[in-house]
Amino acid sequence: MTTAEAILPKGNWKSDPVHSSVGFSVKHMGAGTFRGSFDDYSVSLSEVDGAARLTGSARVESVDVKDENLKGHLLSPEFFDAERHPEISFVARDVRAEGDGIVVEGDLTVNGITKTVEAHGSISGPVEGPQGAGHRVGIDLETVVDRHEFGLDWNADLPDGGKVLGDDVTLSVHLELFNEE
Repeated sequence: MTTAEAILPKGNWKSDPVHSSVGFSVKHMGAGTFRGSFDDYSVSLSEVDGAARLTGSARVESVDVKDENLKGHLLSPEFFDAERHPEISFVARDVRAEGDGIVVEGDLTVNGITKTVEAHGSISGPVEGPQGAGHRVGIDLETVVDRHEFGLDWNADLPDGGKVLGDDVTLSVHLELFNEE
């Protein structure tokens, strides 16, 4: 098993909001996949007491969907309860190599409920950017969670006996981090 210190670059890194995204998707009406994202988020990779630490958070009110009424429903107590739980957060506890990729295990907090999740993905870089743009590192991660474990229980019945929303939610994080030094 390779430790985070061997996989993650040293130094202090911050997400570039122009070249990064934090999103989710869930089956909708058994026919399609609904996708949304968060516009206000921050991810950092830093050294704390010589150890690499990957953390991130997203402001719930920044949820981006293509319908304002749906956004209001997502912010309500039936979903994210933005008034009582304004932030979604993640703190990595372990980062390890697995084949050609990485596995990041950590604590995800949604709706005030914290659960351990394991995300799989890849890391690339660091690479030096052009014209003094500094160094960059890319991290792509994905995991699937059961939304009910985070208190996201709203649903409605379909005429065929199915449900409007699936239980499994795919979380996708695509990061380009820049070195702050």
